[in-house]
Amino acid sequence: MSEPLSPGLYIVATPIGNLGDLSARAADTLRRADLVLAEDKRITAKLLAHAGATTRMHVYHDHSSEADRDAVLGRLASDAVALVSDAGTPLISDPGYKLVRAARAAGHQVHTVPGPCAAVAALTLAGLPTDRFLFLGFLPAKAKARADAIAEVAAVRASLVLYESGPRLGDCLAALAEGLGSRDAAVIREISKLHEETVTGTLADLADRYRDTAPKGEIVVVVGPPPEQEAASDDELDAALRSALASMTPSRAAAHVADELNLPRKRVYARALTIGSEE
Repeated sequence: MSEPLSPGLYIVATPIGNLGDLSARAADTLRRADLVLAEDKRITAKLLAHAGATTRMHVYHDHSSEADRDAVLGRLASDAVALVSDAGTPLISDPGYKLVRAARAAGHQVHTVPGPCAAVAALTLAGLPTDRFLFLGFLPAKAKARADAIAEVAAVRASLVLYESGPRLGDCLAALAEGLGSRDAAVIREISKLHEETVTGTLADLADRYRDTAPKGEIVVVVGPPPEQEAASDDELDAALRSALASMTPSRAAAHVADELNLPRKRVYARALTIGSEE
């Protein structure tokens, strides 16, 4: 018989489509835990059966109350409790962080059992830069809120990763094309499953492809970073600074122009002081 796990909270990543991706350590943790917290017991029951686990389950998800959270916290001093999501790594695009934060605040041990994550898997398939990326979860469903959310990240020099559903994909891609311009992107669906598919192209091309076609399955969209801007010339810098200095202090003008022209603030501020002394 296996030794029991030490008390605490165990964040256990589960497969995103292929049960063969469940790690040996994850399966062992699920078998040895005293309790498994599941989003949907029907889905997790299949996973436990695959792992050979007979561990009891309780439902825990984004609609669970503070009382539910307190009940879990009350067990962590004596029991090993495993938290899983329906697929992938818990806390990624779900509010489980509140439980982790509360567990740490109460002095309980928190362990991670890493494994599959759709966002990271999609990055490996997209063929887009991965040195910097920003995960956006799901964009808002309403057009105005979605456009505002896209505008907030339009200047971020990193690949963008987001989740989407089939029925909303066409509208989402059209909004991304409108807000981000001509960028390379990829639509990846059904990762690790039989019908895994990666479609690449510009945002406009992808928006056209999926305008009237709602693909099935779990979908991840990856958008490449904005194109590199040509460095502003000295004349352009001076013109922008003179315009800004007409209504701003040198410090404020330098910060404004540095952001506008994507230049180092130290260089811009030094030039602002020089221009100010000449006038």
